[in-house]
Amino acid sequence: MHMTRQFVSLSVFLVSLIVASAPWTQAADDANTSREKELVAVLRSDAPAAEKAITCKLLAIHGSSAAVPDLASLLQDAQLASWARIALEAIPGAAADEALRQATDSMEGRLLIGTINSIGVRRDTNAVDLLTARLRDTDADVAAAAAVALGRIGNAAAANSLRQSLAANSATVRSAVAEGCVLCAERLVSKGKVAEAVEFYDAVRKADVPKQRIIEATRGAILARNQDGIPLLLEQFQSPDKRFFQLALTTAREFPGGEIDQALAAEMVRAAPPRAALMIQAMADRNETVVLSAILKAAGQGPKPVRMAAIEALGRVGDASCLSVLLESAVEADADLAQAAKATLADLSGEKVNSQIVALLPNAEGKSYPLLIELVGQRRIDAVPALLKALDHSDKSVRGAALTALGETVALTRLSVLVSLVVAPKHPEDAPAAQQALKAASIRMPDREACATELALALKRSPTGTKTTLLEILSDVGGTNALKTLGAAAKSADPELQDTASRLLGKWNSVDAAPVLLDLAKTAPERKYQIRALRGYIGLARKFAMPEQQRAEMCQKAFDASRQPAEQKLVLDVLKLHPSAEALKLAINAIKVPALKDEATQATLVIAQKIGGKGVDVSQLLSKVGLAKVKLEIIKAEYGNGSTQKDVTAAVRKHAGSLPLITLASPSYNANFGGDPLPGVVKRLKIQYRINGKAGEASFAENALIILPLPK
Repeated sequence: MHMTRQFVSLSVFLVSLIVASAPWTQAADDANTSREKELVAVLRSDAPAAEKAITCKLLAIHGSSAAVPDLASLLQDAQLASWARIALEAIPGAAADEALRQATDSMEGRLLIGTINSIGVRRDTNAVDLLTARLRDTDADVAAAAAVALGRIGNAAAANSLRQSLAANSATVRSAVAEGCVLCAERLVSKGKVAEAVEFYDAVRKADVPKQRIIEATRGAILARNQDGIPLLLEQFQSPDKRFFQLALTTAREFPGGEIDQALAAEMVRAAPPRAALMIQAMADRNETVVLSAILKAAGQGPKPVRMAAIEALGRVGDASCLSVLLESAVEADADLAQAAKATLADLSGEKVNSQIVALLPNAEGKSYPLLIELVGQRRIDAVPALLKALDHSDKSVRGAALTALGETVALTRLSVLVSLVVAPKHPEDAPAAQQALKAASIRMPDREACATELALALKRSPTGTKTTLLEILSDVGGTNALKTLGAAAKSADPELQDTASRLLGKWNSVDAAPVLLDLAKTAPERKYQIRALRGYIGLARKFAMPEQQRAEMCQKAFDASRQPAEQKLVLDVLKLHPSAEALKLAINAIKVPALKDEATQATLVIAQKIGGKGVDVSQLLSKVGLAKVKLEIIKAEYGNGSTQKDVTAAVRKHAGSLPLITLASPSYNANFGGDPLPGVVKRLKIQYRINGKAGEASFAENALIILPLPK
């Protein structure tokens, strides 16, 4: 039966998908007729089954009664029957109905079930007698399909047949008949025949059918009765069966009117705590008619699971009237309840909530005072005067909460308040909180350039320790003014500022820092900061997307500014990572530097291999440094250790080109060679090869770059 319903669903989906995708106009009728003839011709031909299947789908769009005979002829074809039915289900008119009915006379098994499903999809009222007879079929699956089809048709005759079959001998058939009855009842409800629908639902509820069918009927019976269904709904809440209780929860959410909300509030009080908690969630989902007072009362007292559910529900349905209860809960000793209340207070909607929080601040005391201040920050309430007053409080936790709230709420025009507290804190122990607050405020400012200007001015009147903090914040703010300030600090006479600023510039997260870093690489007061700046500059060329020409220019400038091979090798790494014709030229030039010859040669080969594979002619450039293309043959390649060797000749050979270099798809040998032949053991790759006819052999450490020495 489950298979039957799946098949129906698939057919309905395919038909609706095809039909929905076909815009139809009267002007297209002639073209459609011509198209239909072409498609029918395919069905009559010796075309492959797959082509005929697609043709059937197209006939769901272009087909008419003229195509019905040819489609009907496929109903006995095990391969094409389901495809033919897709079209027959969609084609309007009595011809398709008649074809499907006639086909059932000579069918059995899956083909018969599919055809009955299609009759149900079309809701063919002329098939009721045929389907009624099939309810007594010896094949239970056929009888079940007939029952569901009758339910889809749903007229009086179909309904009568189903009612009489609820006591069928087969459990499979009874289940399907019950499903059909529920479908009939749904049709009756849609037509306004509620009393008849209720009779059907109740008949299924009392029948010997699977629990799932009783659950479906119970839901229908509750909703069909409308307000008279409330007692039946409450009965399900009281059921010891968890599935019926779950049915009550879902049905309550879709029940119309506000009367049910009062009933839910009363029932929730009587329910066991675990169930009451779930009922509160359902009540809160009815936010337009919810009995808020009931949830508010549950939030303030009672078992913990119920209180937790109620407090969380108030986050969705609560308003300013809930503030008092939530504030009391938020300072309770129970950490779970307190945390839930704080989260709800942060989410509670309405401007009245904000105004009440501000109104409570002047007279707040104890745990409530820092809590209210914390809410000011979380809800981004404009209450700067009250927060400034709290900064003079004797309790460090109050001052800390006020600083955090200022960080979340202060505007640019009042940023100087936080700057002053960082530069000259009233209480030394508040310095970390003040610094964090200034950082939080600065990075959320919409005008970061103005913010950076404010922070830069503060640098001039700050002690060194505070200056480094301000530089850190400037780095987080970003922008042109921040870059300029950091660049100046990196070249100052203060070693601590040099260290902090050069470090921050070195990890700048945009290529905008390139000119500042390059200048610092040349002019920083100390050599170590020049190196740091140069490495930061090289890092920008490595990390960020940019035109090839721009990257090549940055690499050339970095190469020129380098005073030692270590940084020049980093430039070569960038060139290998971002290969281009310009990168190849730079790598070739680097071969002339004796200390870089090997690394530059390697980089040249890697770049040439990569861009050569993209159609770039690199032979002329390579010939200038004696790296002409070669004829490379891989004879044998093994990967492993000692006597355990894996033959990887094919994998290596696949990546061999016209240079003495093997560039694998992945940096990991194991990934390229189909797994690790010796987990946990150091392995080597051995390659026997010929270059220009001369034999050579080389061995490489695991994951090393594979550059084959030229045989002598």
